[in-house]
Amino acid sequence: MSGGIDPGCVRLRLGSAGGQIITVSVASDRPAVAQALRGRPADEAVRLVPLLFALCGKAQGRAAELALAAARGRDCAAHIDAAIQAEVMREHLWRWLLDLPPLLGEAPLQAEFRAGAACITAGRRAELVGLLDAPCFANMSQRLLAETDGVDPASSLLPQIDAQASLAAWPQFDAGFCREPHWLGRAAETGALARRQGAAATASAMAARWLARLEELRDWAAGREKVGAGGTASAVQAAPVRGRALAETSRGLLMHEIALDGDRIADYFIVAPTEWNFHPQGPLAGWLGGRDAGDRAAVQSFAARAVAALDPCVRWELEWL
Repeated sequence: MSGGIDPGCVRLRLGSAGGQIITVSVASDRPAVAQALRGRPADEAVRLVPLLFALCGKAQGRAAELALAAARGRDCAAHIDAAIQAEVMREHLWRWLLDLPPLLGEAPLQAEFRAGAACITAGRRAELVGLLDAPCFANMSQRLLAETDGVDPASSLLPQIDAQASLAAWPQFDAGFCREPHWLGRAAETGALARRQGAAATASAMAARWLARLEELRDWAAGREKVGAGGTASAVQAAPVRGRALAETSRGLLMHEIALDGDRIADYFIVAPTEWNFHPQGPLAGWLGGRDAGDRAAVQSFAARAVAALDPCVRWELEWL
């Protein structure tokens, strides 16, 4: 976020005994941005939304627009939104070329990122295919596949769902659901791996999540993306003067729900992917629990790679209890 608002933090708290990590607390502390929009003129509030989010601003803004339109009675069937899709692809490329190399002990590939981002912005898909075939991607992929992180790659993955179908699972959002969203009462992971329904799960847990992002990039470059992939958006009128929008961002499912009182915002709820992926009962707690706690520097390094694989939209901190 911008405008002086602290975007929040994913906080990990670890407790150990007998040389092992025995307690793991995962909490996503985020500012109540949606609450600040209540009471504002609806169109003004929606215009503010993309200005409040430094990451995924296109998706946040489009979800706000679609939710408001749905509250006014204009539904929107699931479709690929070009602006959100381009943002997703740039974010995937950023992760692979700027964030992943340092985790592998290499320098960020800034020139390659600039070239790839230009291809995405201009829609030069064939040119991006050539970039994705460069040795750097093959080398990083091989290194990911060769690594063993010692954790179970299995995870409860959020199924593909559009706004209309979401009403059966969640008839109406509330503050508790926004803090800790759930699928059928359980924590569920969202993002590229979930959109591919574990297609990369033959790799280790962390590698699978990185490779799913790369495959989504390859699908876009080859022109074979389908509705349900990153960039998909939909909206539905959940009830009179209440609209809900869903958008598949780089990090996963983003949901906005707006209730109107005349032309003003009566209620606003935002469920971000970070709340799904860093749920207290989500994959990170399982990955860290039971690990050797003797070398805290090694735990810090493992936690950094684990957090990066799940990709929060905010900073993170680790505290020993």
